Amino acid sequence: MISNSQIKIIKSLRQKKFRVLHNQFIAEGDKTIIELIKSNYKLCNLFSVNPKVGGVTNELTQITPIELKKISNLSNPKDSIAVFEIPQANIIDYSSVIIGLDNISDPGNLGTIIRLCDWFGIQDLICSLDTVDCYNPKVVQASMGSLSRVNISYINLESVIKNNKLPVYGTYMDGESVYKKALIEKGIILFGNEANGISLELSKCINHKISIPRFGDLQKTESLNVANTVAIVLSDNSRKSIER
Repeated sequence: MISNSQIKIIKSLRQKKFRVLHNQFIAEGDKTIIELIKSNYKLCNLFSVNPKVGGVTNELTQITPIELKKISNLSNPKDSIAVFEIPQANIIDYSSVIIGLDNISDPGNLGTIIRLCDWFGIQDLICSLDTVDCYNPKVVQASMGSLSRVNISYINLESVIKNNKLPVYGTYMDGESVYKKALIEKGIILFGNEANGISLELSKCINHKISIPRFGDLQKTESLNVANTVAIVLSDNSRKSIER
């Protein structure tokens, strides 16, 4: 059984200010929860209709489907919801390719980008301070456990870029084609806001503009979804690393 005070706290963790206050976040679904349990995330509480989730015993509270629906952030709850402690970010490794995000606002996009970083072996993801919180429940859901394998840091991107000697690549509509660009072995690849792209302030810091060319006869599509852009850029760069 889950208490009213526990329900209140879990619901409050949907908002960033309460995640910061309690230093906790929520995850839903057995697959995501089990992946996080196996990682370096500290499990605080687990509420489930399934009494055998991930071999957890001490932190597990068995609840009914009705109780699960009360605390779930999903229209169709997925068996379990867990509360984890938010860990400190690791030191950023500037010796390889880093993905930078400037004011990404959609939680689904960020969750997908985290999964893409995990898939293509990107260890560090650096985000502007106004990018959506990676512990937003929708981001956690979309990342499908990859959150535990990518080091995510929220920093002043302009300051980091100006004080770093790494090459900085920015994605634009009018840059050099990614298909003609040489392999990026080291540096920051920056992706901008869904509606406005990379900010003017950060654009001044960029050494190399890259783009994904449009194909087909009409070429009227204005832009690509930012997560799709990340996927194409990382996929092409990974192909080049194999072929070199």
